[in-house]
Amino acid sequence: MRSASLLVQALLLAVATGGWSSCRDSSASIPEPAPGPSAAATEPKDVTLPGVDSSAMTPRERREYSSLVTDLFAPCPNVPVSVAQCVLEKRACSSCVPAAKWIAAAVRAGHGESQIEAAFKERFSAEGVKKLPIDGSPTKGPEAAPVTIVEFADFECPHCRAALPMIDATMAAHPEKIRLAYKLVVLPMHVHAEAAARAAWAAGQQGKFWEMEHLLFERQDHLEQGDLERYAHILKLDMARFKVDMDSQGAKDRLAQDRKLADDLKLKGTPTIYINGRELDVEADESLEERVADELGVPPAGMPSAAPSSSAAPPGSPGAPAASGAVAPAPSASVAAKPR
Repeated sequence: MRSASLLVQALLLAVATGGWSSCRDSSASIPEPAPGPSAAATEPKDVTLPGVDSSAMTPRERREYSSLVTDLFAPCPNVPVSVAQCVLEKRACSSCVPAAKWIAAAVRAGHGESQIEAAFKERFSAEGVKKLPIDGSPTKGPEAAPVTIVEFADFECPHCRAALPMIDATMAAHPEKIRLAYKLVVLPMHVHAEAAARAAWAAGQQGKFWEMEHLLFERQDHLEQGDLERYAHILKLDMARFKVDMDSQGAKDRLAQDRKLADDLKLKGTPTIYINGRELDVEADESLEERVADELGVPPAGMPSAAPSSSAAPPGSPGAPAASGAVAPAPSASVAAKPR
């Protein structure tokens, strides 16, 4: 499954038009996929599906696309028909149109049919769902929520900071429908990330993890020990307890457990986000809101695009988020969006 997982990332990256990007460990690399076969033995009639723009495809791409949507089964196990039939007959599987769009993008990216078939299985089949334990992790939202988002993030990663408004907006768009869990990741090149993660965990012991999370991202350029203690004062934490918890074995164990899970999943960078156990590629043209709406079986809400980290205003400058103890309000959900 490793090769298929890498292929998913390569396919989605190839069709990306911009997005969050991610912080990467410089020791990790993603190999380029080898080109695969593209010509089908039997060419089906060109397929046009509502909701999928295939107008820019070449004749060859259209043939490959038609073959794939005709041969590949719908993502929902209870809908045993092809992707094309699922879309045309409006079957009860909300994942069919996203699947058809994904196939179209992969074909346009120039990947062969056998590669796309393998990646499709990884992206849409039940086998692609990962089991992600969240016991002991900071969470918000109802335990019985139909959608669980698990975010792996590093407090010194600018791409994680850029992703925060998108996650806030998605949570706000579906109140009581999402549970969010946070996994503390420390990338080797970020020298302040570990202390910041321990500070967030310590704040969480006093019920203020999410408030501290926002403060740390708002003031990402200021994560020295004195800064972390000042943020604890802003949040009116018990300072003696905060200092003890920050240096405790419990904090170190939490970071170690999250790091092990990240290693087991072979994470390549931050942010990495899972929706109901299936990874979202935040570097490609795929929307967090669309994925959540897909899981809920509802139309996607309009969402704002995540700001590229390179253009994010530094704390204290005009246009930068206000540095306060309050959780930053979620952006209004009024514009079309996209994450990784």
